[in-house]
Amino acid sequence: MDKELGKAAPYGIYDLAKNEGFVNVGISADTAAFAVNSIRKWWLAMGKDLYPSSTKLYINADGGGSNSSRGRLWKSELQQFSTEMGLTISVSHFPPGTSKWNKIEHRLFSYISKNWRGTPLLSLEVIVSLIANTVTSKGLRVRASSDEGFYGKGIKISDEELAKVHIQRDSFRGEWNYTISP
Repeated sequence: MDKELGKAAPYGIYDLAKNEGFVNVGISADTAAFAVNSIRKWWLAMGKDLYPSSTKLYINADGGGSNSSRGRLWKSELQQFSTEMGLTISVSHFPPGTSKWNKIEHRLFSYISKNWRGTPLLSLEVIVSLIANTVTSKGLRVRASSDEGFYGKGIKISDEELAKVHIQRDSFRGEWNYTISP
């Protein structure tokens, strides 16, 4: 955050099988609504073309932050996305304290950091351009987009709203592993 220039909040999606990344860079808050909208933007920009006959999406996410395993808004927003796209979404969260093993950190964001090393991040356009120009000798390609939407903090999901989420918890650690259906 720079008081004069504003802030940038990146949310990344990394496709292990294709070695491709997508980063949505917002200027508002890193909330669950922003996280799910980032996944939505990835699906519309890349996912549905890469996996045209897919009816299921698997998300491996950190356990905290905007995609917290405890987040009611995260689950509510995923339900909305699932219903909109007709996708069954299975989620597995990394247990607390283990997010350092998340592949997105080592296979996507580390290379983005190397790519923009020493470059002043003076505008949203510069940030998005640097992210989108990240490639590796092992074939990593990255797309990036800007998101100038406003994502309010502190949105509460009531018990009634949460009850509308079609969630099935797995038998093993259901608080971290679950499926949301349209």
